Amino acid sequence: MKWCSCGLIAAVLCLSACMGERARSDGRDSADKTGDSTEEIEAALGDSLSLTDEAMPKAADELFDDFIFNFASNHRLQLERISFPLLVNSGQKQERIERGQWQMDYFFMNQDFYTLIFDSPEQLELVKDTAISEAIVEKIFLDKSFVKQYLFSRKTGRWMLDEVRNQTLGHNHNASFLTFYQHFVADSLFQRASLASQIAFSGPDPDDDFNQIEGMITPDFWEAFAPEFPSHMLYNIVYGPQKASGTEKILVLRGIANGLEVELTFKLLNNKWILTKLNT
Repeated sequence: MKWCSCGLIAAVLCLSACMGERARSDGRDSADKTGDSTEEIEAALGDSLSLTDEAMPKAADELFDDFIFNFASNHRLQLERISFPLLVNSGQKQERIERGQWQMDYFFMNQDFYTLIFDSPEQLELVKDTAISEAIVEKIFLDKSFVKQYLFSRKTGRWMLDEVRNQTLGHNHNASFLTFYQHFVADSLFQRASLASQIAFSGPDPDDDFNQIEGMITPDFWEAFAPEFPSHMLYNIVYGPQKASGTEKILVLRGIANGLEVELTFKLLNNKWILTKLNT
C-alpha cells in the first residue's frame, strides 16, 4: 500500500482526463437520446456492443443488469417485454400506450458510462442479487427538474416493463441529494465548499496493476482528482423495493464496455451534503 504521491496525482490526472473526454464525447452526456436513429446509436456503441433482434439468452433474466442491457439494444425483445397497453402515470393524468405507438428506447446505450445512486455500500451488492424481482430505471432530467421512471418486475422468471411514471424531481426518492447535485455540478465555489477537509481516496497503482493506492485529498488538490460530472441528465437503477432515503449517497459512474468505475461518497452532515470519499 502506498500513500498520496506525485505518482498518484499523475495517475488520477490521467483518469480524470479520460473521464472528461468520455463525458464530453457523449456530450450530450446527458441529453435524452431516444430520438436518435438506429445508425447513430450503433455508431456510438462501436464494435463492442450492437443493436440486435436475436433472442436473448435465458440466463440474462437472472440479473437485472444483464436484462436491461439486452432490453435497451434488442428491438424485438423490447416489444416482447412490455406489458401493453403500457400505463403511463403522470400523477393526476394517466394514459396507455399501445404496442404500435411505442418507440424504441435505447436508455444509456449510446453513452460511454451511466450513473447509479446508492444509499449505502451494502446496496451496491444488490446489483449481483438474483433474487430481486423488481427494479426501477430512472432518467433524471436535471435541467428540467423532472424524473421519468420505468418500473420493471420479474414474473415467471421474465423481466417485464409494467409502467412508466413521470414525477417532479421534488417527489423523487433522492430529491434532497439531486437538488444538491444540481448545484454541485453548476457552481465551482459551491462544489469546493461541499468537500470534506480530507477526502479519503483509493485508486489503482500506476506502477502495479494488482495494487491499490490509498490516501487523503484536501480541497486544494480536488481539481486534479475530480471526474467530469454529467450535468444535464443522470440515470439511476433502483434494485428491489425502494426504501426511505438515508444520510449517505454513493454516486457511481460506471463505464459501458470500458471498465471505468468511479464511486463518490456523500454524507449529510448538519443538513448539508459533503463529499467524503472517492474510489476510482
